[in-house]
Amino acid sequence: MRLLRAAGLGLLIAFVLSACVPTKVTRSPQELAAAQHAEQLASQGQFDQAIQAYLDLGRQTGDTDHYNILAAEVYREEGALEQAAPLLDQVRRPRLQGEDAARYDLLRAELALAHHDAHTALQLTTQPAPVPPTLELRLLELRARAMEASGDLWGAARTRVQMDPQLEGLDHTQNRKQILDLLGRLGVEPLKRRGAAMQAGDRMLPWINEALTQLGVPVAQPQPDLDQPVGTMLPGADANVREGYRMPANVALLLPLGGNFAGASGAIRQGFFAGYADAARTRAPRANVRVYDSGGTADSAIKAYQQAASDGAQLIVGPLTRTEVAAVFGQAQLPVPLLALNHPDDKSLPAAGATEFGLLPETEGAQAADHMVERGVHGAYVVVSDDDFAQRAAGAFKAEFEARGGHVAGMATLPPGKVNYANAIAGLNMPTTATPLAGTEPAEAASAPAVAGSAEALPAPVPTGDTGIFISMRPEQARRLLPQLHVAHIGLPVFATSHIYAGVDDAAANRDLDGVEFSDAPWLFDAQPGLPSHDAIASRLPAARGTSARLFAFGMDAWNLVPYLDWLRDHPGSYLPGASGQLAADQFGRIRRVLIWARFQDGLARPLTGSLQLDDVPSAAPPINEGTSTPIPATSTGVPPAASTTLPPAGH
Repeated sequence: MRLLRAAGLGLLIAFVLSACVPTKVTRSPQELAAAQHAEQLASQGQFDQAIQAYLDLGRQTGDTDHYNILAAEVYREEGALEQAAPLLDQVRRPRLQGEDAARYDLLRAELALAHHDAHTALQLTTQPAPVPPTLELRLLELRARAMEASGDLWGAARTRVQMDPQLEGLDHTQNRKQILDLLGRLGVEPLKRRGAAMQAGDRMLPWINEALTQLGVPVAQPQPDLDQPVGTMLPGADANVREGYRMPANVALLLPLGGNFAGASGAIRQGFFAGYADAARTRAPRANVRVYDSGGTADSAIKAYQQAASDGAQLIVGPLTRTEVAAVFGQAQLPVPLLALNHPDDKSLPAAGATEFGLLPETEGAQAADHMVERGVHGAYVVVSDDDFAQRAAGAFKAEFEARGGHVAGMATLPPGKVNYANAIAGLNMPTTATPLAGTEPAEAASAPAVAGSAEALPAPVPTGDTGIFISMRPEQARRLLPQLHVAHIGLPVFATSHIYAGVDDAAANRDLDGVEFSDAPWLFDAQPGLPSHDAIASRLPAARGTSARLFAFGMDAWNLVPYLDWLRDHPGSYLPGASGQLAADQFGRIRRVLIWARFQDGLARPLTGSLQLDDVPSAAPPINEGTSTPIPATSTGVPPAASTTLPPAGH
């Protein structure tokens, strides 16, 4: 990446106007005016005239070194750096000071790189001499290029990470792509070794994890810091709003309104406007909102974005599908800031000016691992369906659980279309008990062979008392699995993703799920104070019921994030208490969710922590069983569940 030419011209302007030269040199008003005229010629693209004007000034004033450097800078901006070499050859380097010296060395370093002389370029860009702040980015970029050319990929990546907070726009996007490319070229194993040796706060660790993710390696996803809810309540003229609340005047909502995505879009749209309507309760400033059909394709999403921008939108929310998001991100630049409602299918970082927000199964898998470890569970068996969401959740669970010191003793995928899971269960060789209660002496494990390809044989299981089962599947599969675990005398505690809960109370159907703990959106349980009542809205709007309630909550959060996006990105540790979870922004522009935990009891799903008013983070205190410190195991009546109809999962 070469920093944009406009940025270089801006620095040249500053150099000329401030007369950054050795302190012994005094410029006359006539000389300063002539230098400013030469700079204006360069900014207007009249490069030859600007170069000649600088050379004339050098002859007239006798300060040829200074003005040769400025003329060489114009050649660089013109893209004709080679023509600057004769001018630099005439410069007496030992006599240079301050910014003149720094510019000379940077020009020489760039020429060396053009001649494939990485050694010289590296020497010139790693000297201990101080560099003016206006030239720091240019120095770092040349240093990174020299390191890459000399084979030091790690050093080049670190240098570009150092540049990252200072860049904007297309420069920022290009620099981030190059960081990940450099790290990816190091390879998986070297990245793993470097990551394992780093402290938690090392600024390179998130980049290593991101590079590994893009290489297809599941990595640990530590939960974001939740230090302070967004701002504090501040009195307004006729309203109370939070510190950091900055609402744009015009907002566009891009959703695919037809086809296969119409149902999901409808729930998100209704949730978005439910949040909009609720804002009137506090009389907080609200934007004008206009809805656009993104069409569900790459081309239609780009057209919708461009139309919204042309219509005066100051923030665009959407589009929804991965294909749409990737297409919008792929534009050369985003003239209007974007809150995308998904992550691109190519796993690329958010574009400059963009924020990503999505309901990711990886989030649930990683937080299930954290939840189990916090409850003293250090060994796990993983049983999931063959659905994409379940496989992704399982990968994230394993990575996070092992990063937290846990041991995954076995993994199995339930055979699709089957109702008998005995072979998959037996193939895991899970510890058994005389009764379906965790912590008792294990009986001999079932010995039936596993179905080929259904279970992964791994090391011997760890003791029952600190072992649990992680599952990710739809409710009907879980209702079949839990009784079969009971029949096999497996009484380990069970932890699940939100997909196990259909979003409605059905005590008869869910009795077999008693004891299962699962992560979910707090709004489904009215567990987040300050939000509209879920029960009240669900009584009036079908989209707020069942599994679509998660998409409804997602839409509410999309609206509630609008005025806080800048605040969340500028204040690490701040978070928005949301309907779909506690929401925080990471350094890459992704909104991260921290979920609430719930548990089935008597067939009813209830949050473990009740209201989040006093504890915005899910409690680390485990539910206890009859005075012991062991998590309560999932139990079952042993009776096959009644047939029931279940809505599809809310993942998208």
